[in-house]
Amino acid sequence: MGELRVIFYEDRNFQGRSYECSSDFADMSSYLSRCHSCRVERGCFMVYDRTNFMGNQYFLKRGEYADYQSMMGMSDCIRSCRMIPMYRGSYRMRIYERENFGGQMHELMDDCDNVMDRYRMSNCMSCHVMDGHWLMYEQPMYRGRMMYMRPGEYRNFSNMGMSGMKWMSMRRIRDDYY
Repeated sequence: MGELRVIFYEDRNFQGRSYECSSDFADMSSYLSRCHSCRVERGCFMVYDRTNFMGNQYFLKRGEYADYQSMMGMSDCIRSCRMIPMYRGSYRMRIYERENFGGQMHELMDDCDNVMDRYRMSNCMSCHVMDGHWLMYEQPMYRGRMMYMRPGEYRNFSNMGMSGMKWMSMRRIRDDYY
């Protein structure tokens, strides 16, 4: 398949200085003072508006983003970037109503556009991702702020700088996005 790659540009429409990235990058500010457009040549990436993979997160799949501020309503500062490895296989995640795997638990193996409608859960405050890579959204129908979830245990989302947020829909990052 070749190397996953994204190219960031200082200005809109792929103008100005550029920086090519094919791995996780914790602090881009030393390479680009600003970033207004990007081109994902191969792969999927999460970009963050703070260094060290913190702050608001945005998902980029293969394609061109000539002015992603207006497309995504984000600030002009992409400060860090994380590569999402391609995954082929089954998907499995347990979501919990409360922190530390408390309250109701439901197991997902596919996308869920509304946890309230499907499970009568008013919130999801912890999860265990067993298989696959997922995106969680604060609003139903995959809208609002998002969070990238790799395989692992997530006992408390507020430790991840996401305190007070509700997670109301979840989507698999499928291999056809690459």
